[in-house]
Amino acid sequence: MSNPFEKEDELYLVLVNAENEHSLWPQRLPIPAGWLCAHPADGRQACLDYVRSHWLDLYPTGRT
Repeated sequence: MSNPFEKEDELYLVLVNAENEHSLWPQRLPIPAGWLCAHPADGRQACLDYVRSHWLDLYPTGRT
């Protein structure tokens, strides 16, 4: 079975949670509880680029 998070020809969302952690998420899957869409459906590379430019602190909010 192929990994749904690594398909170049699918549309993805960028999700963010309350701790400002970002996640690449296949558009066809429901958004999990506790996550919000930070970047609308786009190509995989565009979503990865968004994550790289917006998730600059890899520590969850409140941690140092």
